[in-house]
Amino acid sequence: MKNKVQLITYADRLGDGTIKSLTDILRTRFQGVYEGVHILPFFTPFDGADAGFDPIDHTQVDPRLGDWNDVAELAKTHDIMVDTIVNHMSWESKQFQDVMKNGENSPYYSMFLTMSSVFPDGATEEQLAGIYRPRPGLPFTHYTWGGKTRLVWTTFTPQQVDIDTDSEEGWDYLLSILNHLSESHVKSIRLDAVGYGAKDNHSSCFMTPKSFQLIERIKQEAESRGLETLIEVHSYYKKQVEIAHKVDRVYDFALPPLLLHSIFTGRTDALAHWVDVRPNNAVTVLDTHDGIGVIDIGSDQLDRSLKGLVPDEDVDNLVNTIHANTHGESQAATGAAASNLDLYQVNSTYYSALGCNDQHYIATRAVQFFLPGVPQVYYVGALAGANDMDLLHRTKVGRDINRHYYATAEVDEQLERPVVQALNALCRFRNELPAFDGEFSYAADGDRSLTMTWTLAGADGTVESSAELVFEPNRGGLGADVDASIVTLRWTDSAGDHETDDLIATPPVAA
Repeated sequence: MKNKVQLITYADRLGDGTIKSLTDILRTRFQGVYEGVHILPFFTPFDGADAGFDPIDHTQVDPRLGDWNDVAELAKTHDIMVDTIVNHMSWESKQFQDVMKNGENSPYYSMFLTMSSVFPDGATEEQLAGIYRPRPGLPFTHYTWGGKTRLVWTTFTPQQVDIDTDSEEGWDYLLSILNHLSESHVKSIRLDAVGYGAKDNHSSCFMTPKSFQLIERIKQEAESRGLETLIEVHSYYKKQVEIAHKVDRVYDFALPPLLLHSIFTGRTDALAHWVDVRPNNAVTVLDTHDGIGVIDIGSDQLDRSLKGLVPDEDVDNLVNTIHANTHGESQAATGAAASNLDLYQVNSTYYSALGCNDQHYIATRAVQFFLPGVPQVYYVGALAGANDMDLLHRTKVGRDINRHYYATAEVDEQLERPVVQALNALCRFRNELPAFDGEFSYAADGDRSLTMTWTLAGADGTVESSAELVFEPNRGGLGADVDASIVTLRWTDSAGDHETDDLIATPPVAA
């Protein structure tokens, strides 16, 4: 994976709703800004029960979006990441439909999990209560298989039926996906929901030793096919550190809430501690197609005695501050207020969570880009998008508050905003300055500021390029209404030494 800024986007939400249109926008409006793109599920169907994460056919591009030739064309100019959905598939898939029709006589019968698959001798109340699930209730849905009613394992929605990754049929299915992606100009894969993909009857069925074995097994198969692996798991921060040793890349999901915590409190101590212990083989994000995760900085959901990066009361205050900054919009889209019922995420755009404060927003992006790892920017964040309440009201799906549709004309309109122009400039700076291929160091001034430095030295030890970012969240006062720069950027390139303390008024340019 190139050490350049990447975009995360749906195929249908920029331009006219096709992969061809996405390609055009990346090559024109964002030329030099995003060097790679993670295209969220574009398989058949891309607009199912969970916005493409419930594929009927994981190897077929939805013809409404284009075909694999369009993916190949985009790959000529941008490295492409694609999702591999490990834990589940659509109940409308040919495999599951065959099981519903033929029951135990179906060749796919052992491919799907039921309650009795995992608990052949029955389950105790303690075992059932110990199953970890990101939504309320037990992970079972009644389905009729060959005339018999079965409790099918459905971790997420009733339409997403879980795959038995221990079965020969389930494993062959996953390998068929890897085979197809490796032949389709894809560079990297993101393992979606893999933490739930291995069930164990005496465990939480989430991020168990069996889960780590599955992750390692998939990584080896992907590597043999030339695919780099990124893991998507929201969990206790020490588990993220552990996961990082077993894969090519892991998401830094702790960074988004920690940066909000710093800006809301004016403190940098928790962020500095995370910089000290975090894995560097990370993909850094502030926003994704999901909400803003908070589980990643709190105590362990399965053992509250294991303390988080911040106290749990700070997590509660962070969530309440987001709700206040969005004037209740995020509250209307989160938890029991919306149909997705996520237990560990706040649904809001990152820009809205910061009270639509341009200076705070560009500061958080600067910190993201300075931390070791490959930066990814979600398409709504790329345009500093605010919460889409109209879409939320139409669909009643909480995550849609952060899934706006941008026609080409609206993309052009948003590109005129100073904060978006500053973000594009910051992306180009991150892509072009040689210092970011050098050595990283940091220093904390108590809980008041964090200084991050990149230095690239030549063979003789002479510094060829350097960059330093000072993050001071309490500078100018706290609160979403405070419109003061809270970062200072200094850098050295072939043209000499430079400094700016206002990334919007004076965006950085690498000579």
